[in-house]
Amino acid sequence: MVSPVSIMSIGSVSPLGSSPDEVWESYLDERAFITRGALNVPVAILSQRETDEVAGLRDSNPHYRHLDNSVLYAILASRRALRIAGWNDGEFGINIGSSRGATGLFEKHHSEFINTGITGAHTSPVTTLGNIASWVAQDVRANGPDISHSITCSTALHAVLNGVAWLSSGMADRFLVGGSEAPLTPFTIAQMQGMKIYSQEQGEHPVRALDLEKKGNTMVLGEGAAMTCLQAGKNSQAHAYIDGIGYATEMLEHGASLSATAECLQKAMRMAIKDINPAEVDAVVMHAPGTVKGDLSEYRAIQEVFGGNLPLLTTNKWKIGHTFGASGLLSLELAVLMLQHNKFVEAPFYNQETGRDIKKVLVNAVGFGGNAVSVLVSK
Repeated sequence: MVSPVSIMSIGSVSPLGSSPDEVWESYLDERAFITRGALNVPVAILSQRETDEVAGLRDSNPHYRHLDNSVLYAILASRRALRIAGWNDGEFGINIGSSRGATGLFEKHHSEFINTGITGAHTSPVTTLGNIASWVAQDVRANGPDISHSITCSTALHAVLNGVAWLSSGMADRFLVGGSEAPLTPFTIAQMQGMKIYSQEQGEHPVRALDLEKKGNTMVLGEGAAMTCLQAGKNSQAHAYIDGIGYATEMLEHGASLSATAECLQKAMRMAIKDINPAEVDAVVMHAPGTVKGDLSEYRAIQEVFGGNLPLLTTNKWKIGHTFGASGLLSLELAVLMLQHNKFVEAPFYNQETGRDIKKVLVNAVGFGGNAVSVLVSK
């Protein structure tokens, strides 16, 4: 990167809370925010307070009553990020993505079509992928470009990548970027079960992300959204800075797996940290979905990049599950909070010496198709 990018705020909707202070307190809490849902499988759901706020948003505008939760989560997270950043003039671009988009509404309308042979006038507009960014732009009255995309589980960090590109090009000075996901639906969960990766663990930690000794897959789905306000250059009010960003795609033998040493993540990490000594990276917030191959391949990639001097390693998926397209930005939120508090948040299954300052953190995300992004952030 030619110049740094300022992270002016992060706003999120997740099981961890509705404000940065609440989210940080939840990270200091040793429990996992995972329960058994209506389908009798482990899931990470929003708190009742957050659920009520989503319902209030839906009822606040007649147009919002037809929207999927993925859109409503994005609107709430965007409002929070913009409020913290103090952006109220609409002079910014938007790039918000989702892996699956309007899963709840799509399943509902498709079921109605199968049963009746017809569908309503709202079906198409509320299930298109561009629905998220466009509704956020309408809600916050943004005047810049609004872009939606899906690059599966690395979607949110690809939105960061795209925002950085716009800012670096000089075509924009400010960008709101992030991801949103509402995947706790029968068909979506059944897809993960069909791949044999959904957790069957019964204990207090259904997701054993970063447990490198586990014998079975333990991925669990979660819901939520996270947005960050990016501004070109260094700003004294910034919460953190993006010092480097990398991306890569690898050729895969299977559409849902990585190579044994996650070559795409290796390339992305090396690109993100190319301007510094790797020893300066204090921690890595891993993608680590809780699957046997996914966790191990990323760990091996980190070994390839950092050699015997590994940074501290962590992940948040043991606590809030895998939120698909939103996961990378929720990981970035954890990284920024660790920088602000100069405190490392551990995953419970990986032992390491944690007594070091947190000055630079690398955040990873990778999705189906071998699309990886790594973001290096500092305080």
